[in-house]
Amino acid sequence: MGKKNKKEKKVKGAEKTAAKMEKKVSKRSKKEEQDLEALIAEFQSLDAKKTQVVETVCPPPSPRLNASLSPHPEKDELILFGGEFFNGKKTFLYNDLFFYNIKKNTWVKSDIPNPPPRRCAHQAVVVPQAGGQLWVFGGEFASPDGEQFYHYKDLWVLHLNTHVWEQVKVPGAPSGRSGHRMVLSKRQLLIFGGFHESTRDYIYYNDVHTFNLDTFTWSRLSPMGTPPSPRSACVLTPTPDGSSVIVYGGYSKLKSKKDVDKGSIHSDMLLLKREGSEDQEKWMWSRVSPLGVKPNPRSGFSLALAPGNRFLLFGGVCDEEEEETLEGDFYNDLYQYDLSKNRWFSLQLKGSKSEKKKRRRGKKEQGASEGHGGKEGSEAEELEQRCPVEVVKEIVADDGTVMTIKEVIPGTLVEEESEEEEGEEEATVAPMEPSPRSSGMAAVKHGKLYLYGGMFEVGDRQFTLGDLYALDLHKMDQWEVLVEMDPKTQEWLEESESESGDEEEAGGGEEEDEESDEESDGIEEEHPPVKSGETLADFQTRTEAYWQRLARANMGPDAKDKKALKVGQAMAKVFYEEQEGADRS
Repeated sequence: MGKKNKKEKKVKGAEKTAAKMEKKVSKRSKKEEQDLEALIAEFQSLDAKKTQVVETVCPPPSPRLNASLSPHPEKDELILFGGEFFNGKKTFLYNDLFFYNIKKNTWVKSDIPNPPPRRCAHQAVVVPQAGGQLWVFGGEFASPDGEQFYHYKDLWVLHLNTHVWEQVKVPGAPSGRSGHRMVLSKRQLLIFGGFHESTRDYIYYNDVHTFNLDTFTWSRLSPMGTPPSPRSACVLTPTPDGSSVIVYGGYSKLKSKKDVDKGSIHSDMLLLKREGSEDQEKWMWSRVSPLGVKPNPRSGFSLALAPGNRFLLFGGVCDEEEEETLEGDFYNDLYQYDLSKNRWFSLQLKGSKSEKKKRRRGKKEQGASEGHGGKEGSEAEELEQRCPVEVVKEIVADDGTVMTIKEVIPGTLVEEESEEEEGEEEATVAPMEPSPRSSGMAAVKHGKLYLYGGMFEVGDRQFTLGDLYALDLHKMDQWEVLVEMDPKTQEWLEESESESGDEEEAGGGEEEDEESDEESDGIEEEHPPVKSGETLADFQTRTEAYWQRLARANMGPDAKDKKALKVGQAMAKVFYEEQEGADRS
């Protein structure tokens, strides 16, 4: 009994501390939010000029991250709303609305009067009633310089059959936040976690709120048990019977003793269970220990709820923070969690039928055995070259900063093998896969997983994506490229030296930049060309010395040979893919 009281006091003490911090953050951020309110109002005045619904067939949306992608509850469509884009100098926020027709592979932009203000890191949930509804809560708006933030606590519903936006104004809503999670649990919207950030302070939440879709009322829950630690960007998914929700992973920051922000990636899993009748329902937190192949710790993963009591987790990033550097490992692997079995699965592509036939012909002694990823035992060594493997790529920015990217590549027949075997004229080409990324958007419709946008970083540069992929979850053979990434959209404006230093230093810096640009232009002109029909492996072997020398020039004379070789190979691959893409277009 004494231990129980001790735990309860500890929980209550944490709640009081969180309340004090929230009040502190709210006070400090009030002034900057008032400044941003004027900018938001200016954008809303522009939106107010829209008086009728205008739908336009359009190209794919511009690159973005932290938007929402939702399956239409009644039509063969996906709904994309909001998001953000950063070009190195300026942050752009969106409140545009797009409908993607999965049958026709077409986009329609829908301009509807009185939409929600521009935002990112919000949450959107579709509800199959009255012709379909899209509910949107929270999110954030950032100043153009990305230094100030406004966190929304508004609730909106888009009536999909009439194309009307409606703001639902009722008391008792959660405090303003972004990075939270929201799901449909029976006839309630359930919201967990998130964060609120000002210029100097931030707070992460672990509170739980519900919005009743019948009575249009907010409630704050007070679950028993030990809750998850405060966090944002986690998994929140309902159980099959709708009586509970699962929380997994997430991200939060804490200040160290030296007053330095330290990021923390969570990988725990908890169950929030509902008990009792609707009039006297109680909620209880409990820990869950899942089985299977678990994802390694990461944040910024893309999440999609799938049929069969599953959710899918794609990509993400794991930041390794040191005193002066921040390196991130970006992923493009795919995991599935089965709620009914309480088990994680690492999903691998099976490959197309033609690829399987080539692999079977590759080794006659294997007979009719299948030469694709997932086999264990004595065949493991023989199939090592052809099983899905994790490739570590390192990209070097002009300033020498190294960005490590991890990528799972389906197995391919190496060219030497294919030349030796009879009946094999070409090496099997690995199918196209989404590049590693974080903060992308994912949704499942008609048994297919759709992945759109996101970002990855190279040094101080952020590359925002606008590509779209689809994966048939029944076949699991290959990713279908629906929208290719356009290199022209990769705008990045470097901060000039004159903005970061004094005028004298700036002048010298500009001269150095010009010299550097001239040098880099000269080097770029001397890149060895890709020969017609040349494979990536052939190109890397033929030009290895050149790329290793170029990598060492970027990394400095102290770079190790092995490191320079890896970076050179990565640079060669990037150049090869760029040239191949240019030839296709």
